[in-house]
This record gives sequence, C-alpha cells and structure tokens, in this order.
Amino acid sequence: MTFLPPEDRAYLAEKGIAYEEREENGQKAVILRAWHLPDGHYDIGNADILIILPSNYPDAAPDMFYLMPWAKLARGNYPRAADVPHPFAGQTWQRWSRHESAWRRGVDGIWTMIKRIEHALKIAA
Repeated sequence: MTFLPPEDRAYLAEKGIAYEEREENGQKAVILRAWHLPDGHYDIGNADILIILPSNYPDAAPDMFYLMPWAKLARGNYPRAADVPHPFAGQTWQRWSRHESAWRRGVDGIWTMIKRIEHALKIAA
C-alpha cells in the first residue's frame, strides 16, 4: 500500500530512511524503522517512530509522534509529555505529545515532521 506523496517517498529514499506505510482502522501512518536516538541521552539507541497522518495530509500537519520500544532518558525518567500509551498495529507505542501549528501547505512534508522529531528528541535529552 502506498499513500505517501511522491515527494515524501523520494525524500525518504534519498536519505536512505527505512520506512513502512501502514493503515489501521482508517488511520494512515508512516513508521520510520530503527531510528537512531541521540547518543548517550536515552536508555535505548534506536526506536521505530510512528507518524500518524491526518486525513488531509500533506495539506495539514501530523500532530504527534510515537516510539517503539518506549524510551526513557538516561537518568531514568520519561521525557516531558512522553509517557502515555497509544495502540497501533498490534503494539502499544509511547506517545510524544508535541504540537506544532506552523505548517506550510504545499511546502512542508515528511521532511518537516522528521526535523521536528529530531529536534524534540534532542531537546528532551
């Protein structure tokens, strides 16, 4: 199943990012596989990242992201607003409640969300 816009697929391929497109109960999502977390900041080194796409994507922004397995900071606690479970595809993902209202229709895409995730993972650590 392919539902990502061609520009998103091209970006992911160009960057060598392993991903999977999944749909469950009418929700379309992208799972970034084995994403490297910032060195030394988390109790795990890699995690899959789930990005649930809104029905009008790419005109509207994805809201939050989710990790599997769950990650704690190296000091043993969960990052702020990252301790709520979210079921998807038979797994219980760690929800990272991060919201962004600045989304440029026709300009932004999966690359924008990836940059936001990278930033959130870096500053949480």
